[in-house]
Amino acid sequence: MGRRSAKLYGAVTATALLAYQLIPESAWWKAAWQVVIGYGAVAAVLLGASWLAPGQRAPWFWFAAGLFGNASGIAVAIYSSEVLHVDESPTPADPLFLTLYPACALGLALLLKRREPRRNWAAMVDAGTFAVGLGVLAWVYVIAPAAHSDGATLLARAVSIAYPVGDLLLLAMLTRLLRSGGTRGAAFWWIAASCAAFFIGDTTWVVLNNLGIDINDLRVINRGVDMIFLVAYSLFGVAALHPSARDLDRAGAGAAPRLSRPMLVSLAAATLIAPVLFGLQMVTHTLVDGLAIVLASAVLFLLVVTRMAQLVREVERQAAKVQTLSRQDELTGLPNRRAWNDDIPRALKQAQASGTPVVVAMIDLDHFKKFNDTFGHPAGDRLLVEASSVWRDSLRSVDTLARFGGEEFIALLPGVTDEEAVAILQRTLGVTPLGQTFSAGFAAWDGTETAGELIARADAALYRAKQTGRGRVVAAGTATEPRTDDALVG
Repeated sequence: MGRRSAKLYGAVTATALLAYQLIPESAWWKAAWQVVIGYGAVAAVLLGASWLAPGQRAPWFWFAAGLFGNASGIAVAIYSSEVLHVDESPTPADPLFLTLYPACALGLALLLKRREPRRNWAAMVDAGTFAVGLGVLAWVYVIAPAAHSDGATLLARAVSIAYPVGDLLLLAMLTRLLRSGGTRGAAFWWIAASCAAFFIGDTTWVVLNNLGIDINDLRVINRGVDMIFLVAYSLFGVAALHPSARDLDRAGAGAAPRLSRPMLVSLAAATLIAPVLFGLQMVTHTLVDGLAIVLASAVLFLLVVTRMAQLVREVERQAAKVQTLSRQDELTGLPNRRAWNDDIPRALKQAQASGTPVVVAMIDLDHFKKFNDTFGHPAGDRLLVEASSVWRDSLRSVDTLARFGGEEFIALLPGVTDEEAVAILQRTLGVTPLGQTFSAGFAAWDGTETAGELIARADAALYRAKQTGRGRVVAAGTATEPRTDDALVG
């Protein structure tokens, strides 16, 4: 698969599309040209699918089936009209035309399942909003008139209704695709454009028909509408042959795209369709679809409320995540200095109320700068991660370990004597990974000093541990001792 194949197919198809404007005004000529372009798209999709891994082919096979059925409908329609003289709905071509919608929808569903292993409820609500909003429009101007058409058989009415329902299904799946996560290469946008073209073509035909314009009598409009569908065929073929088709079903690393301004405007417009229709029918005294419009308005209201609830929950999750990150060290996952400074006054207050002793220990990896210089910063980061993990496991469940900064850590040991604190810290020293050691100084709270004073005493003890040879645990004295930062380097 390569860009050359996609470009060659695109060039040939573009030539065929331009030539379509020049062929004779003959139903047979036009039908044959359309069928050739349609079958060419089917062949391109099948060829592109054959270049993919077996597990990636199923969506493309369904796309090919939908295109084949729709293009075959053109051939059957011309034969029914010109040879069998069957023009009344339903014709033998209608089932073939209609296969496009469920086949493409199923292909998109399989594609989305691979792109998003987890269900995207927000995207489903957005798709439902578009489908319901435009669904009430289709009901008022297409479905209801077809359902109450005088002289039409039940089967003819069902077929007339099936087309707008198929368009709504295609629109919902298109919205779902645009709101999905996953990679977004050229093939993604070609498929989206193709689905949009099919929807625009059907909508144009319906609008012109409701306006009483017979497009068969207007060459420019007739061929212009045909071109929309022929372009839709061709875009599927380009998508299948493009190299990015290999990545189309790849799940994205990040979340689904955010709601863009155009998408928000489109969703707002979709939610306003029902009340606007109700208002128009009220003003013109032609309120015949009141119940359907009211039901659609209620469903749209519930969808909007659901979407708002999803957005609120997402904001709450993000706020909680930010709060967690602000209190958590990114490298080790331990509480950071901010979290420690927030929690230590509360811990001392609880110890004072309960009369429980509490010890604060400062821990500093020995010769860390030398380790970094020798093995590199990635190795230094790995040492910090592994050391913090084994230290945390060696402490008791009631103890708290936090990263104070750089290679320096701090621990809160509640309910222990000096002797017990030494034993705990010595045990922790023994499990330090990669053959490294640490120096530690600890101080028992006297019940009156501030958190800062307590930490300063533990820090002074750490300084003495560094001065007296490293790889040891030293208890603090009763007086606050000054800290010499130079002694702690390494």
